[in-house]
Amino acid sequence: MSTRNLYSLGLDEHDRLNNELGGGIPGGSIVLVEGDYGAGKSALSQRLTYGLCEEDHAVTLVSTELTVRGFIDQMHSLSYDVEEHLLNENLLFFQADVDSGGSTLRGDTDESNRMQLLKRLMEAEKMWEADVVIIDTFDAILRNDPKFEALVRQNDERQAALEIISFFRDLVSKGKVIVLTVDPSTVDEEAIGPFRSIADVYFELQMAEVGNDVRRSIAVRRFAGMGEQVGDTIGYSVRSGTGIVIESRSVA
Repeated sequence: MSTRNLYSLGLDEHDRLNNELGGGIPGGSIVLVEGDYGAGKSALSQRLTYGLCEEDHAVTLVSTELTVRGFIDQMHSLSYDVEEHLLNENLLFFQADVDSGGSTLRGDTDESNRMQLLKRLMEAEKMWEADVVIIDTFDAILRNDPKFEALVRQNDERQAALEIISFFRDLVSKGKVIVLTVDPSTVDEEAIGPFRSIADVYFELQMAEVGNDVRRSIAVRRFAGMGEQVGDTIGYSVRSGTGIVIESRSVA
């Protein structure tokens, strides 16, 4: 970690993302990355994961979509080669399986532990030892957790969210960074609102169709403890064989 208590995102010779975000993410931060389906949440998560590992930060990535093989293949397609980091255990990857008739961490076979993914994640001490923990996508875990669903049925989504936030706050008080990606169209406003309110860093990924092109951008809604100046809107694209590419920047 740098003397400014920033976790550098690295890859300065590969892209300009670290520079555009002021030199990195402040330690002790909850980061919310919000965007609709196809906005680039997973690609950004993968870029953060690789860059942080290249800077010798320990990272845990939890994916609700990819298997280990799928993750490695996807990273290869973006020129983010992570095998060495996985072998050295600088990077831990977990598949949160929410599509197999129940929710579990891949490898769990005890039926009594199924459909309790959020609780299981909180109790998985090893995954929280990393400097940075990235959960992609967090809304899928919320939607498939029975306790959270029960509170939603009771119109008590906010209380459920606050319990989770308390757990995250304890972790970031130790200087860690928690990154959550969320598709806001899949969860109720009462559920996502508290996470927006407490996020130290809040990015909204946006898409706009211009002719036959889809232009993507990162709208920086909040960035507490930033290093250098951070752009209000950062244009980017995702290119096969290259990864994240910064296209443009604007500051209000």
